[in-house]
Amino acid sequence: MKRTIITLLVIVAAGAGIYYILQQNKAKNDAETAAVAETSAAVAVRVDTATKSQENLEYLANGTFMAKQEVTVSAETGGRVVRVLVDEGSRVSAGQTLAVVEGDKLNVGVADAKAAYNNAQATLARYENALSTGGVTEQQVDQVRLQFENAKNNLRSAELNAGDVTIKTSVGGIVNSRQIEPGAFVSPGTPAFEIVNVSTLKLRVNVDEKNVAGLRVGQTVEVLASVYPEKEFTGKITFIAPKSDGSLNFPIEIEIANNPNNDLRAGMYGTAVFGSGGTTEALVVPRTAFVGSVSDNKVFVLEDGKAVLRNVVSGRSFGDRIEVISGLQAGDPVIVSGQINLSDQTPVEIIK
Repeated sequence: MKRTIITLLVIVAAGAGIYYILQQNKAKNDAETAAVAETSAAVAVRVDTATKSQENLEYLANGTFMAKQEVTVSAETGGRVVRVLVDEGSRVSAGQTLAVVEGDKLNVGVADAKAAYNNAQATLARYENALSTGGVTEQQVDQVRLQFENAKNNLRSAELNAGDVTIKTSVGGIVNSRQIEPGAFVSPGTPAFEIVNVSTLKLRVNVDEKNVAGLRVGQTVEVLASVYPEKEFTGKITFIAPKSDGSLNFPIEIEIANNPNNDLRAGMYGTAVFGSGGTTEALVVPRTAFVGSVSDNKVFVLEDGKAVLRNVVSGRSFGDRIEVISGLQAGDPVIVSGQINLSDQTPVEIIK
């Protein structure tokens, strides 16, 4: 009996010891788990600082050169092409004859109209002489005079049509394409030549809302051509769109006088340089500090180990840096990576 009691006591003591050890291990595991959970709740981020710096005001905008004048010359009278006087690449001046269309039938029409005119003129002279002697009435003279005016107008119309046997250009430039050949038949309105004037070109670019405010019509702009990196051209702003597109960009048109060799050609790639040489002091942050796009105007600021979402007002773009007009102060630490895993007041861990 006594042995049985001792055995039970030993078993109870062992159980109590095991329970104590398990409880100690559980407390330790809970503490470790809590520490791990606390550590894993912090999101790894990189941080930069909002700083005031001297920024270059130079702003680049790209576009394509276009000819200021580009005209398709068409035939005004139907007929067979007798001669083509210019080739592709030829330089032409305003009013120059480019081709001749057969005009025999038109010339016959002019001769007939001329004969009718002469006859009406002679008849009118006879009736006016007869009126002075009382041989005809004033009403008869008026009728003959009307016939004479009709004959004169018909002659003028025939002469104008006969003059259209030549195809002429209304602008000067270079023949970019020739679409007719001798012997071909053309109808009124048939495209014959494409004339391009590249002595003056246009460069159309888009400028964002942050930079368009400083531009004005008539302002001189430096222009670069990618195929001539060693040459500089000067242009003048001739148009600033009063309305932006869906991306808050404003179309700007710049007129450039070509050099004497006409090195610039329509279709070449060009760059307009705005604000060249100017600088300004601005509070800037890296472009990567903005959550989403710059236009969303939201950044995360590091405060007491947490990411705090802050609304700001963005300004001009200086390459990979963006001006902040309000919402930040110089020295504020801003988060520049890891924002995808953040929300307001999320604990963060700074990594380098």
